[in-house]
Amino acid sequence: MLCNGGGVSPQRRDPAIRALLIDAAARILAEGGTAALTTRRLAAETSRSTMAIYTHLGGMERVQHAVRVDGFARLAAAVNAVSCSPDPVADLARVSDVYFSFGLSQPHLYRAMFIDRPVQDDDAGTAAFDRIVKAVRRCIDGQRLPSIEPAMVLMWAAQLWSMRHGIVTMVLSGALPEPQARHVLSDMTLRLLIGYGDDPAAARRSLRHALTPPGAPE
Repeated sequence: MLCNGGGVSPQRRDPAIRALLIDAAARILAEGGTAALTTRRLAAETSRSTMAIYTHLGGMERVQHAVRVDGFARLAAAVNAVSCSPDPVADLARVSDVYFSFGLSQPHLYRAMFIDRPVQDDDAGTAAFDRIVKAVRRCIDGQRLPSIEPAMVLMWAAQLWSMRHGIVTMVLSGALPEPQARHVLSDMTLRLLIGYGDDPAAARRSLRHALTPPGAPE
């Protein structure tokens, strides 16, 4: 056992350093895949020591896991920041749009979360997905969508999520320009809502309301 003043004190975990390491790791994963993510490269790109990496994140497998978990935590925080309004369909559209905006604003992190995910699965994305599930249920409770079996609620939420994930992937790969992607998403969302049972005119009004910036004329 080391006494005070005898030996080197262990590094303290700094949330800012951890965030820096995670962002850099996500970028490296996006650019070169898992083979490119090494302790040496991560240390070089962040101007930190390898000891700092082990102190804040552990080995490389734990780094990859931390990147994914942190990414989903940020996504969950973003969707949870969407406040509820009297229009549950508009709220559903807003929550769904957060996923799209998140992917475009943080492409490296998004790729690490959804594309370069570890072989071992986990429930890192559960909280974010549950927010869409709750938004769908509000539409049902508000009688905008018909009552359905619980399994179908999950199915509808998965359809809304996977639709946006696919479009985000196309935008990040350069296959689809962002303005066109937003138009496609709006149209697909409208068609899904009508297919789920919402009134077409009401669905259009809700989507216009959801996508109109605060203070702007609808």
